[in-house]
Amino acid sequence: MYDSKTVRRRRVVLGLLVACSLILLTASFGGDGGAVGSVQRGFSEVLNPVQEGASRALKPVRDLFAWFGDTFTAKGKLADVTAERDQLRQEVLKSQDAQSENELLRRQLNLNQSLGIGAYGPVGARVFAQSSTVWYATVKIDKGSSDGLRDGMPVLDENGLVGTVSQTTRSASVVTLITDHTSGVSGRTIVGRVPGIVLPSSAGNPGSLTFSLTGGGRIAVGDRVVTRGTIESKYPSLFPEGLPIGTVTTVDNPGSDTQEVKLRPFADLRRLDEVQVLTKVPGAES
Repeated sequence: MYDSKTVRRRRVVLGLLVACSLILLTASFGGDGGAVGSVQRGFSEVLNPVQEGASRALKPVRDLFAWFGDTFTAKGKLADVTAERDQLRQEVLKSQDAQSENELLRRQLNLNQSLGIGAYGPVGARVFAQSSTVWYATVKIDKGSSDGLRDGMPVLDENGLVGTVSQTTRSASVVTLITDHTSGVSGRTIVGRVPGIVLPSSAGNPGSLTFSLTGGGRIAVGDRVVTRGTIESKYPSLFPEGLPIGTVTTVDNPGSDTQEVKLRPFADLRRLDEVQVLTKVPGAES
C-alpha cells in the first residue's frame, strides 16, 4: 500500500509537469527567441541525430515498400502493354492474310484473263489436306458437288495445271495430281508444237514429269509444254488448250526415236494452297 505522502508527491509532480508543458506550448507560439527558443534548439540538436539515424535505419524498409509498389504498378502496365501488343499482332496478321488473299485473287484473275478460261466457269477452292506417296498423289479441296464440281474436271493454280477432280462429296473433293501414276495429259510444246503425253515420272517424283512424244520433232531444254486440248484415243483430254504444264529440264538422245524428255511442273505440287476448278470444260461434266 502506498502512503498518502507518496501519493501527494506524485500528484504535485504531475501537476508541475502539466504546467510546464502548457508554458512551453504557449511560448512556442510566441517565436523562436529567448530562453524557450534556446531550449527548443537544444532539444533539436539532441534529437536531430536520433531522427537521422532512425531515418537511415528505416530507409531499407521504405525502399522495400516502394519496390513492391513499383513492381505492382509495373506489372499492371506490362499487362496493358501485352494486351495492346497481342491486339496489334492480331490486326497485323489479319491485314497480312487479307493482303495475301487479295494478291492471290489478283493473280488468279490475271491467269483467267491471260489464258482465256473465264468461259470455263472457274471455281476457286482451298486445299485443306494432301496425301503424296510414291504412287499416289492427291489433295482435298473445300468445294464439292454442291458447288458444281464433277469427276474429271481440270484443276489448276496460279502457276499451271495441277490435276483433275477424281472424287466428290457435297462439300469437298479429291484432286488427283498430274504426278499420280494414274494420270496422263495430252500436251504439246509451244515452240514447234511437238505433241506428246505428260506422264508421272517412274519414281513418282512430285517435282518431275515425263513427256512421251507421240510423233517426231525436236525438243530443247527450256521449252514449255502446255495442254493440247484434243481428244486422244487412249488419253481423252478434258482440258482447254494452252494450260501451262511445265518446262523441259532434260532431253536424253535428242532428235532420236528413243529421246526421253523430263519436265518440271509449273505448279509446286508439294505446296498447294488455292486452286481453281474448271467446271464447264466440254466432256468433263457428267
